[in-house]
Amino acid sequence: MREIPLAAIRARAYDIWERNHRPDGFEIQFWLLAERELRAEQDGRRDGAADPSGHPAESPAAPDAKTAAELIGR
Repeated sequence: MREIPLAAIRARAYDIWERNHRPDGFEIQFWLLAERELRAEQDGRRDGAADPSGHPAESPAAPDAKTAAELIGR
């Protein structure tokens, strides 16, 4: 498992924060959600490259992933 650069997590967390109308007090939740999304994308690419059938792999969702709205109780 490759390390996800902090700059990538920061950028994704900022994007999630903006998409949720910039609420106060959810920095940690958005950071963790961003990291989870990026890790799921990374795992999806790795799994897709190993597909021996030659068919494109579907991107799996993060297990038990909650949307940002669920995290902030909207």
